Amino acid sequence: MPKKRYPAIYAAWIALCTILFFGLSGAEDPSRRHGRILSNDAGRMAQQIAQKSHRSWRGYDVVHVAYASRAEGQPEPRWIVLLDGEPRTALHKAIVVELRASDGALVRIRRPVE
Repeated sequence: MPKKRYPAIYAAWIALCTILFFGLSGAEDPSRRHGRILSNDAGRMAQQIAQKSHRSWRGYDVVHVAYASRAEGQPEPRWIVLLDGEPRTALHKAIVVELRASDGALVRIRRPVE
């Protein structure tokens, strides 16, 4: 292949990537299941709910977010969000906020099981 073709192939590749980038920017994420909020959104919502619910939970941060399906003993899928104080309390003062996976509605707030 002559050396003059490489810049043209390179420019075509960049053009194709640019077209795909803008063309797919509003597309649904195929790795996300339909019918549930994102884990980042669940963590943010749980933190806001905790801060509004109790004054002492205002400094709490999200430590972990996990998805729990119907098969785990509850009638509906939910996000389990673990929050702990800052500085970390080794989960001595941690709380768990459970949110409905479909819309982020509060299911309950509880202490972690020891």
